[in-house]
Amino acid sequence: MRKAQIDVTKIIKEKLYKGKKGTYLDLTFFDNKDGEDEWGNMGFVVQDLGKEAREAGEKGPILGNWKEIVTKKAPAASHEPTTEQDDSKALPF
Repeated sequence: MRKAQIDVTKIIKEKLYKGKKGTYLDLTFFDNKDGEDEWGNMGFVVQDLGKEAREAGEKGPILGNWKEIVTKKAPAASHEPTTEQDDSKALPF
């Protein structure tokens, strides 16, 4: 799982756009060149200004950082046969 913290005051509000179910902000996640930093961040988050702006050489503002969060998974159900025998369900032969 990836988690990001962004500074919403840096968002270029004119680049927000309306969709069918709300107002949207496009983000791009970049990796740090040197890997994880001293705070555990793996990269940074930039507001994506769109293809035309990108091709014109414009760069969106850096809004914050992201890090990889490792979650503990529940142990998988075992499909191994148990060694205990339930005699009430034993076959009669």
